[in-house]
Amino acid sequence: MDIKLKRAYDRPEPDDGARILVDRLWPRGISKEAAKIDTWLKDAAPSGELRKWYGHDPEKWDEFRKRYLEELRTRPGAAVEIRRLAGTGRVTFVYGSAETRLNNAAALKDFLEKGLL
Repeated sequence: MDIKLKRAYDRPEPDDGARILVDRLWPRGISKEAAKIDTWLKDAAPSGELRKWYGHDPEKWDEFRKRYLEELRTRPGAAVEIRRLAGTGRVTFVYGSAETRLNNAAALKDFLEKGLL
């Protein structure tokens, strides 16, 4: 799988492949035209409750990943769609968080690459 990660506020580039927004909420302050999102997979995002609990606290990262994977496993349709899209060539998981390392897009990419989904 060829998966890139990119903030929604970063400029789209031709080598991004299919751009998949993996957040439940649309990123603030960016138009749909500027974001150039091909697919918005809200069901691939953590629940609002989990997102709020995590709050990008690095000390909660391991527990967040565990809970997020459990949530994804309760939504098999989202996992199937993610694998299908990721199997078609390069994809870029687009996210809105200012946190560039410890976010749901990074966790999702890791889950796929490790075969956990």
